Amino acid sequence: MTTASDFTASLPSADRTAYGRNARRRVPRSQHERFEAGPERPDPIGVIERQSATRVPELVPIRYARMLESPFRFYRGAASIMATDLGPLPNSGLTVQLCGDAHLLNFRLLASPERHLVFDINDFDETLPGPFEWDVKRLAASFAIAGRANGFPVKDQDEAVLTCVRSYRQRIREFAGMRTLDIWYAQDDADQLRNLFASSMSKEARRRTAGATARARTRTYLQAVEKLTRVTAEGRRIAPDPPLITPLQDLLTDPSDDAQEKELQGLLEDYAHTLSSERRRLLRHYRLVDMARKVVGVGSVGTRCWIMLLLGRDDNDPLLLQAKEAGESVLAVQTGGATYDNQGRRVVSGQRLIQTTSDIFLGWTHVLGIDGRERDFYVRQLRDWKGIARPETMDPDLLRLFGQLCGASLARAHARSGDPVAIAAYLGGSDRFDRALTVFAQAYADQNERDFETLGAAARSGRVRTESL
Repeated sequence: MTTASDFTASLPSADRTAYGRNARRRVPRSQHERFEAGPERPDPIGVIERQSATRVPELVPIRYARMLESPFRFYRGAASIMATDLGPLPNSGLTVQLCGDAHLLNFRLLASPERHLVFDINDFDETLPGPFEWDVKRLAASFAIAGRANGFPVKDQDEAVLTCVRSYRQRIREFAGMRTLDIWYAQDDADQLRNLFASSMSKEARRRTAGATARARTRTYLQAVEKLTRVTAEGRRIAPDPPLITPLQDLLTDPSDDAQEKELQGLLEDYAHTLSSERRRLLRHYRLVDMARKVVGVGSVGTRCWIMLLLGRDDNDPLLLQAKEAGESVLAVQTGGATYDNQGRRVVSGQRLIQTTSDIFLGWTHVLGIDGRERDFYVRQLRDWKGIARPETMDPDLLRLFGQLCGASLARAHARSGDPVAIAAYLGGSDRFDRALTVFAQAYADQNERDFETLGAAARSGRVRTESL
């Protein structure tokens, strides 16, 4: 798919700057503060229900229950609603590879293949090319919503949003002056970031960030194996915890017929062909011994997600892979979409383009499921050095600092896939865009609360069924 950034990247820098400034004249930065739900806005519950119709029916009530825990949890599961809201708004026309669901909990500490701890985007289920500001708006609103959840006054909520958007704008301007390869190699090393921000952090903030990086290094695949598996008479196997973790055998319509099981095991063989040759060779050192369906996240609950236990030389040489169903991006309707032969490939291609360091086992496949339907999946390791933020424990200063990190990280992702020169020219050196998105974030946080209440009413009326676990 050819995008505006593909066109501008071949132009001289002065022309790329002019392109960005022309986009600003067409859609002034101040226009981005506007959000008002009109009478033509789709029913938000209907939007969620259409998603749910393609998911595992018995798991959908768990999704609704998780979304009803708080407005912030609702927001995490409502990427499809926000996509329908962003689509009709004026946009810059400056295209990047969007994360598609850039809320603050989708930024975290990750391990690079070189075993460095980096800060980066983690979730790419909705990735697709689109206007750069859609990601920035989803991220900005998430900080306003998180601040409200913590009981912060509006001033502190706004400061977190401003800091996040300012960080995005300033780093895009830095990338606009950099060589192309230097942009591609740019990486947010966790230890370097902690040292860089140490002087601006309180003693408590320094203590907590040091603890977070230390904990991330303990969240290895071996910890996941310890938590999710057990040693049985047949050897190491996945530990059942239905309905959150359900063994494959318990889901087969006819457990005595191994045809269905072989179909799913074929998932691994087809997936291996999407890996580079040296990683296929590495994978051959393992054998598949068990599979189970796993419930994951908030917005993803109900999608088909399999965990696969592979063993190398013995029970103490494990590998856990996760194969997650990949459907059409929630942004596809709003952007006109792009044609992909496999939605798992869409996710993987977007991740490799945006993320500075991707899992060595990242790939995709297509499989006939136990229900007789064909679906796309993407595959990766289940867990490897992941540090997840806990915004509910943050004070205003720490939330601002986290906003600064997220904004800068998003800018790096967009600079890799888009045209940082044109985007920087559009944003300019003033804080007009920052202030506009602060207004937008508060307006959208209001809308999110109304939608949250609407889902609650739907649950009370019986329109949707919930099941808490």
